[in-house]
Amino acid sequence: MPRVKIKRSKPTLDMTPMVDLAFLLVTFFMLTTKFAPDDAVIVDTPTSVSEIKIPESNVITIAIDKDNRVFYGVDGQQTREKLLDKIGQKYGVTFNEDQRKAFSLTSNFGVPVRQLPGFLSMGIDDRKKVNQPGIPIDSLNNELSEWVWQTRLTNPQVIVAIKGDVDANFTTINKIIKTLEERKVSRFNLITDMEARPTSL
Repeated sequence: MPRVKIKRSKPTLDMTPMVDLAFLLVTFFMLTTKFAPDDAVIVDTPTSVSEIKIPESNVITIAIDKDNRVFYGVDGQQTREKLLDKIGQKYGVTFNEDQRKAFSLTSNFGVPVRQLPGFLSMGIDDRKKVNQPGIPIDSLNNELSEWVWQTRLTNPQVIVAIKGDVDANFTTINKIIKTLEERKVSRFNLITDMEARPTSL
């Protein structure tokens, strides 16, 4: 009696769950990704082999460009709004609601307090075109010191990070460090680019 041949069917793979998973992953990354804010100045930082990472929140960033201009930034929209109110009271400068909103969305800036209302009244594109003079750090007019102090009063958990350009003058960096020391900030971070660790010495 001959054997009955069983008809073999080709295996099939249902791709529907895979497509669903792919769309779920894309949606997740789109909703959770934080875009890097537009910086007011480009800083070419020096390199180092340090692997310590700066936290993503509660950070004061003091940037120094190659022309030794000082820029200031702090994260958190609510922190920025409260900070602007305190600085305005300190220097007798008033800000309207639109200016407060614009400041809360500004990642960093480099203009003296008196020029800040006019700067914030500009459109986003116009602000990008402005050649900001930098925040004063002179001994007679050290606005950076007040920004740091008022920020720490607003949010005591903040840490300070200095992002200096590789061509920045050491005198400017030293002034900033002395300013931090005067405000009792004894610990701060220096932001650098990652460099390959030497394999042998």
